[in-house]
Amino acid sequence: MDTKIRCGWVKLNNPLYVHYHDEEWGKPQHDEKKHFEYLLLETFQAGLSWETILNRREAFRAAFDEFDAQTISFYTDEDVKKLLENPKIIRSENKIRSAIQNAKVFLHIQSEWGSFDAYIWHFTNHNVIDSKPTSSKDLLASSPLSILISQDLKKRGMKFVGPVIVYAHLQAIGVINDHLVSCFCRHSKV
Repeated sequence: MDTKIRCGWVKLNNPLYVHYHDEEWGKPQHDEKKHFEYLLLETFQAGLSWETILNRREAFRAAFDEFDAQTISFYTDEDVKKLLENPKIIRSENKIRSAIQNAKVFLHIQSEWGSFDAYIWHFTNHNVIDSKPTSSKDLLASSPLSILISQDLKKRGMKFVGPVIVYAHLQAIGVINDHLVSCFCRHSKV
């Protein structure tokens, strides 16, 4: 029996959710492909549950060319039509078109900064912000940092990157450590 103490939001009856929390969420991320994957998934999550996205993650991976930003940036109207016909993903034309636009902006940021990683981590001088929440009530939906990054990404042309989505992204990639102080992930090796 698993007796690990986890953050209260983890859906223990879903192995994908448990794995995501235990192995990915909140761990400092520096892989370009993972940065884009998380960003794409989080933009599709807008208005939906994260569990819905996790349950469809592999379908998204297959539909969106393994989350390859370069390939996605060249998607055509025919690709959009094909994605809209795929019942295994979220079929929102606005979100699909934003994924294409966001891929282009992502590549531009890589070109300008050398990597998206350098861009996103520069906002905290490459330091993790540890909020040390003691309960779910301490967790924020957004912050001045996520507002700042959201504004910058929007100015660059990204879509579906409001402060709440950006905050979720910062949590996912470990820029913000929002694991509860009681969570075993705080005490495990990163």
